[in-house]
Amino acid sequence: MLRAKVLLVGPRESGKSVLANFVSESTEGICSYSPTQGVRILEYEKPNLNGNSKGAACRFELWDCSGDQKFETCWPALMKDSHGVIIIFNPELPSHLKEIEMWYSCFVQQQPLLDSQCLLVAHHKPGSAGDTENLSLAYPLNKLKLIHSNLEEDPEDVRMEFIKYFRSIITIINESREREEMSIIS
Repeated sequence: MLRAKVLLVGPRESGKSVLANFVSESTEGICSYSPTQGVRILEYEKPNLNGNSKGAACRFELWDCSGDQKFETCWPALMKDSHGVIIIFNPELPSHLKEIEMWYSCFVQQQPLLDSQCLLVAHHKPGSAGDTENLSLAYPLNKLKLIHSNLEEDPEDVRMEFIKYFRSIITIINESREREEMSIIS
């Protein structure tokens, strides 16, 4: 079975744990806010992610990383062998818009990850105005795939965007394996 490690990072109280629970279909701690201490790893198995019966199942490890920078010394260990990074932020907080540049720099640019292995999620909390559809992000963030998540209004759209992202990660892993196998053969 194919395994993929995806990090969920971003500022404190941006909704990383809520989205990790939603995507992995976990109900752990769904009712009240509790800051993640260090990291929380959720396993999520998805059979036939490619939509055909031949597609192999994949087990995703969703690493729900604390947004507290006091855990910064742990970040290199968290990043090891990761296949993707999802940066989650609250678009209604100007401080989050500034902070996501740091998360991108630390978790994407300092690793050998492509921009296609990164997903930006503007997470709208319940009861929020949601009037931030036209975010203007600075370079290099404006090159990244950006989705808006609102679990009250369009949970299935959010789920489908995550599945598309996971498919792209699987493709990258498979292509990397094929290149590795070809280099061994030749």
